[in-house]
Amino acid sequence: MLTVIQNIILFIVLILAQVLVLNNIQFLGFINPYIYVLFIISLPVSLPRWLTLILAFAMGILIDVFSNTLGMHAAAAVLIAYARSFIIKLFTSIDEGNNPTPSFHTFGVGAYIKYIFVMVFLHHATLFYLEAFSFSHFWLILFKTLLSSTITILIILGLKSMSRR
Repeated sequence: MLTVIQNIILFIVLILAQVLVLNNIQFLGFINPYIYVLFIISLPVSLPRWLTLILAFAMGILIDVFSNTLGMHAAAAVLIAYARSFIIKLFTSIDEGNNPTPSFHTFGVGAYIKYIFVMVFLHHATLFYLEAFSFSHFWLILFKTLLSSTITILIILGLKSMSRR
């Protein structure tokens, strides 16, 4: 029950932080941090895929409503929610009976950083290529993806390193 309340609070706080603060920050025209992916990254490992997809869609569509982006955030969020279990299995060996929340402690530092990097990069690449809806500026979009992913990863790692668990 406590995990459910913590996830509801995290959902609300991340939406408010993204919409009220981070959507209004754009460094050099290339760097847009999207920390709302932390919610999808932080969901318990054994959460059913259908529930993860619904929560990711809800998060993405709320960001879309406030950002006026026509479902791009929802699509990117649902993609990483779908790929999440494959990425977790790629970097960790979680027992079937366990239901840990992804963190430095449960995954290990190296595996957790790899997990965050892949999830954030996949999200940002999907989002920015959907936004451009073209591969004509492939390298420019890739550069924007790398810069934004780096800043987002640093923010997420900073937030996670300050948590007590």
